[in-house]
Amino acid sequence: MKSTLLHFGKQQSKKLAIGLAMLLLTACFVPAPKVKAEPKTILNGIQWADTDGNPINAHGGGFVQANGYYYWFGENRDQSNAFVGVSCYRSTDLVNWTYIRDVLTKYSAPELNHCNIERPKVMYCAATGQFVMWMHWENASDYDESRCAVAYCDTVDGNYTYQESFRPMANTGVVYDHGKPGYMSKDCTVFVDDDGSGYFMSAGNDNGDLMLYKLTRDFRHIDHVAAKLFSHCYREAPCIFKRGNYYFLFTSASTWWYPNQAQYAVSTNLLSGWSSLQNIADSNTYYSQSAFVLPVQGAQGTTYLYCGDRWADAWGERVNKSMYVWLPLSFPTENSLSMDWKNTLSIDAQAGIINGYNQDAVFRNVNSGLALDIENGSTGNMGNVIQNTVTGANSQYWQIIYDGSGYYKLRNRNSGKVLDVSGRSRENGGNVIQYEDNGGNNQKWRIVALKDGKYQLCNKESGLLLDVNGCGLNPGANVLQWQNNNGTNQMWTIG
Repeated sequence: MKSTLLHFGKQQSKKLAIGLAMLLLTACFVPAPKVKAEPKTILNGIQWADTDGNPINAHGGGFVQANGYYYWFGENRDQSNAFVGVSCYRSTDLVNWTYIRDVLTKYSAPELNHCNIERPKVMYCAATGQFVMWMHWENASDYDESRCAVAYCDTVDGNYTYQESFRPMANTGVVYDHGKPGYMSKDCTVFVDDDGSGYFMSAGNDNGDLMLYKLTRDFRHIDHVAAKLFSHCYREAPCIFKRGNYYFLFTSASTWWYPNQAQYAVSTNLLSGWSSLQNIADSNTYYSQSAFVLPVQGAQGTTYLYCGDRWADAWGERVNKSMYVWLPLSFPTENSLSMDWKNTLSIDAQAGIINGYNQDAVFRNVNSGLALDIENGSTGNMGNVIQNTVTGANSQYWQIIYDGSGYYKLRNRNSGKVLDVSGRSRENGGNVIQYEDNGGNNQKWRIVALKDGKYQLCNKESGLLLDVNGCGLNPGANVLQWQNNNGTNQMWTIG
């Protein structure tokens, strides 16, 4: 019997070939099952690193969503604290941030060559399709000018065109603030309301008043003064957001770079009817100052994320050494706020869920995978620090305690003693021990973020790193301090 295929005519063969091709094509395009993203964690209160392992410099910043990403804009400064650029980073998960570029630089316009730019905020204007940046502009020597400034771009992460700096209402001829035309304009923020209207808020009257301005349709100019809020209350670092029927205004007291008590107010009307200012967090807002409140909206809800700065100027370092504090806000009622300290955040941006918790940490050496531990579980002074097999013993857990000046003490759960460089040594090979807390700089450590969730621990007294001796891989290998050589034996994960 001959094969059936041999009896097919040309037309039948052609149909069969097409059918088989369509079947194969359909198989190739079967959608892959969606995989739920696992929540990612970050250690709070440090300067995080971008995906290249460089410190994130986006201080006093703000956020905008576009093209399936979160974009983070902020201050980037040089060693003298002068303006270098407005940096732009992007992320899909709020944990892994990729540096895109400085979208505005000191070379973008002559007026930016020698100045300070603070608190840049970007908003999307639906009427024009442009992204508009508002910021605080000062000369590079003092705060006497107190101007706002505007830049704009057709794409969120492109090179922004600098428009101008000015004092609001300066051209009216009727407003004078501290001897100059127009309202002073210092710390600032932006807000887009439900109806698409744009607003700019800044501190005027030398921080005495918070001025709210309605913007023109293109968001690039001030249309009029919408409200003067909390006159003579001396508030700065404003953040506005809306939840349900209520507007919330988050503010800081005016104490330069030094942290202070945050306060908030609430209203059902953006322009009037605001409540009195109420305290939130502790007396120094967990050593931070407000920069932005970011609504993180996902498939399972919306979390409102406080984003603040720990300004390094408060402890005598430059702005680009400043650290970040992010905390999820809680709402006991529809019109009230609370915010508690959490040293670790679990972020599921896809779901819109951010949880915080306080935990003692296990430090695992990247080279060996072993845990930072006290030899023989000692509870006494001079107990030697080693690496050891991860067992979950209390001697492998460390409480992370901020010192208020950019460094941390690590207190052992088992002994209550802190991680210490013996004899205050400043030399390579200085031994690491535990000792009772005496406030010494040899007991303070800066947690330096690297890429891929790795960290270095830098001793304040010596400037040297926590290191496993000889790149040891075995339990019992000694831990000491050593100059940075980028070895994985000087790198740790924290969990």
